[in-house]
Amino acid sequence: MISAALRGAEPLAPRRARTASDVSAVGDLAADCLVMELETWPKPGLVSHVDNGSHDDMDAGTFRRSAAAIKPYLQSLADAGARGCGMGELRIIGLEAERAMFEATAGVNTHRGAIFGLGLLCAAAGAKAGGLVDPASPLGDGVARLWGAGIIDGPLLLHSHGNAARRRFQAGGARFEAANGFPSIYRIGLPALRRAMSAAPEDREAARVEACLALIASVEDTNLLHRGGLDGLRFAHRAARQFIVAGGIRAAGWRARARSIHDSFVARRLSPGGSADLLAMSLFVDAHEAAES
Repeated sequence: MISAALRGAEPLAPRRARTASDVSAVGDLAADCLVMELETWPKPGLVSHVDNGSHDDMDAGTFRRSAAAIKPYLQSLADAGARGCGMGELRIIGLEAERAMFEATAGVNTHRGAIFGLGLLCAAAGAKAGGLVDPASPLGDGVARLWGAGIIDGPLLLHSHGNAARRRFQAGGARFEAANGFPSIYRIGLPALRRAMSAAPEDREAARVEACLALIASVEDTNLLHRGGLDGLRFAHRAARQFIVAGGIRAAGWRARARSIHDSFVARRLSPGGSADLLAMSLFVDAHEAAES
C-alpha cells in the first residue's frame, strides 16, 4: 500500500533506501516516486490529485492502483539487476508488471513507460548493490552499459502509441533515451529539480512542477506527437520554455502561469506522458543518490 502521508496535497519526500548496498527498499522507493509525480500540480495536461488533465479514461485513483500493482515488479527488477540478469529476463518481469497494471486499471495504460524506464533504473540500482557496476557511476550509465544493446535490439510494441509516433515522426523515443543512459534525466530533469529545491526548499511540489516543465520544454515526447503531431509538440515546447525563461517558480505568480499552461494543454488535449515518466525517474535518481551519500 502507498503510505498515508503520500495521499495528501503535499506528500513527504520518498522513502530512502536503507543503505547504498541494500536492494530491498528499491521497489518501495520507485513506487513512492510514481505517487509523487501524480501528486504534482499544475502539471500541463497530465493527471494529478487535483484533476484528470487531458484524460477522460483515468484519474488519480487509477494511477494509485497502478503504482501499488507494479511495485512488487519494480522490486523484482531490482533483485534481477543484483543477480546480473540480462535484458531478456528483465523484459519478462516488465511484461508481468504490465499485466498487473492493466488488471488494476481495467485495461488503462497508466504506467507502461514508467515500467520500462523506471524499471531499468531499479535494475541498475540492484546491479550497483550487487557490485556489478562501478559504485560511483550514475544509474543511467549502468543501464546503458549493462543493457543498452539489448534495449535497442529488443522487440517493438506494435500497438504502442509512442512507437507509432516515433516511426511516423522519426523521433528517438523511450528506447533510445534508455539505451543512451537517460540523458534527459541527467541533463534536464535532475538539474532542474535540484536547482528548484535549492530555490524553494520548503516547497517540494514547486520543485517538481519546475522539473516537469523543464522536461516538457526540451524532450521530444512521443505522447505529445501522438496526440498533437508536430504542431502539438512545438506548442508544448514553446509554452514550457516561456515559463522557464520567465523565471519558473522563482517568479511572482508562477503558479497561476503554470495553471494557465495546464489549461491550454487540456484545451488542445495534449498530455506529455513521456515527460511525466522522466519526472518520476528524476525523483528516483535524486532519492537514490541521496541514499548513497
